[in-house]
Amino acid sequence: MKTRITSNRITELHPDEIFVFGSNLEGAHGGGAAYLAGKKWGSIWGHGGPEAIRPYVDEFIRFAKEHSQYIFLVTEIGCGIAGFAPKEIAPLFKEAADIPNIHLPQRFWDVLNAK
Repeated sequence: MKTRITSNRITELHPDEIFVFGSNLEGAHGGGAAYLAGKKWGSIWGHGGPEAIRPYVDEFIRFAKEHSQYIFLVTEIGCGIAGFAPKEIAPLFKEAADIPNIHLPQRFWDVLNAK
């Protein structure tokens, strides 16, 4: 079985890969993966926190299921400048663990596999 771990350092995307990242509570892309996404791939700003992002994660998972031709490289959403721990965010991705085209960060896998 192929390992589905998102690299800690993504600098290039293959044509079938999609960079999945989060931003801080203000939706600012001032650092980390969000900054890279804005600078390199033209991402747009948004808003939200752990209590508000579940519907967006659920929508993302549905989208990924419907678009199996793409590989989704999920970064440590909310765990950088926003200041949340993987143990707070990773559970939102529990359903993603069974979806072969979703890759998660190692620290998310650590949380998901500990339960």
